[in-house]
Amino acid sequence: MKKRNRTLRSVLLTGAFLWTLSACGRPDADKNLITNPDETKVVVNMFTPMEKSNPNADNTARTAQELTVIAAEEALGLQVEYRTYTAENYQEKTYDEVLIDRARNNMDDIYLLNPDVLLLLGSEGYLADLSHLESAKNLRDVVKVANTVNGKLVGIPQEVVAYGLFVNKDIFDQYQLELPNTPEEFLECCRVFQENGIETPVGANRWWLETFVLAQGYADLYNGGNTEAEIAALNSGEAKMSDYMRPGFEFLQEMIRKGYIDAQKAYVSEAIEGEGPDFLAGKTPIVMAYWGAAISETAYGNPDFNMQVIGFPSSRGQMPVVPMTGYGISANADNLESAMATLDFIVSDEMLQLYSENNQVISPSKNVNVECIDALKSLNDRINEGVYVLGSNANMKVEQWGNICLVVRQLLNGASVEECMAEFDRIQAEALGE
Repeated sequence: MKKRNRTLRSVLLTGAFLWTLSACGRPDADKNLITNPDETKVVVNMFTPMEKSNPNADNTARTAQELTVIAAEEALGLQVEYRTYTAENYQEKTYDEVLIDRARNNMDDIYLLNPDVLLLLGSEGYLADLSHLESAKNLRDVVKVANTVNGKLVGIPQEVVAYGLFVNKDIFDQYQLELPNTPEEFLECCRVFQENGIETPVGANRWWLETFVLAQGYADLYNGGNTEAEIAALNSGEAKMSDYMRPGFEFLQEMIRKGYIDAQKAYVSEAIEGEGPDFLAGKTPIVMAYWGAAISETAYGNPDFNMQVIGFPSSRGQMPVVPMTGYGISANADNLESAMATLDFIVSDEMLQLYSENNQVISPSKNVNVECIDALKSLNDRINEGVYVLGSNANMKVEQWGNICLVVRQLLNGASVEECMAEFDRIQAEALGE
């Protein structure tokens, strides 16, 4: 069971990141494609899910991430060697499992980390403190909070990943419905849709229904002015994670009971592949996805209708959910100083401006703002106002994103809300060593 759980967790966030950066399906993908490195230069080893392009290839479409690395190499006079993960090479091992093993054995200098792995390796002391970097001074508070473990900033991302509700505004207008702010308003919209012949108003998959739970469970925790104390109570066991999770699970149970989501289909559907075709065809008015899906034409970037991306319903209105990946550095890196300089360069404001403009994403720097497409403005406004919940937070001893997803899948498979709450109590007790 633990093996299966780790496997499921590993795809939750890197899946979104890999949507635009995926280049790791070839059998030799764990080899650096630079065949003649300059042996006089310091080499910084970076373990990530994607490769570096062959510098001699013609018309190579380089990613924004790679452009920042190339700039760092030129500015610092060093070489970044990519060491990459592929399922073919590691067979049943997930990216996270391979990364943990490599980090514990000090095999690389820089790592691209999912939040649960960042929490694990940070708490074990395998990740260096990055708070002294110049770039760290410019980070948004949300980034610092999410990537701080035991008082140390151990991860810095190149983008803030935000999740929201993708809605077909034309269908809402057809039935004279306002976009929902609260859970009650959301359910009323679903009722109207169903009564007018839309059998399943919400398209869902097996990974992202936890966004509803996070928005409802943590709306007050992150926006009520008492965040630090509430997290401390959760970490001590004084407060129960299940108490925060209950409203969201009762909400999902009601949606299942009324047929607003198809639990059986959601349980087996991959993200976007399961619900995407019906949404794009105008058959399903609501789906959930991450920021980049609104831009990518392989997802929802070119719909034939007025698409809007809003926050999830909560007691405090539309609520974005913000999980986060990040780059970390091995505390015992062979080239620690060079690795620090490399990361500091690629997450500098200048490089984040380049990255954010190319990918049209939210920057982790408070000094970098990029004009977003109209469909994303509502979600972007809420985040800029400081209204959001964190989908991942390394300050919490219980990993959130993956655990909530797995318990939601139990609900989809027929478990009761009480059984799900008991599972959260078990997870929390295990994490706190009780």
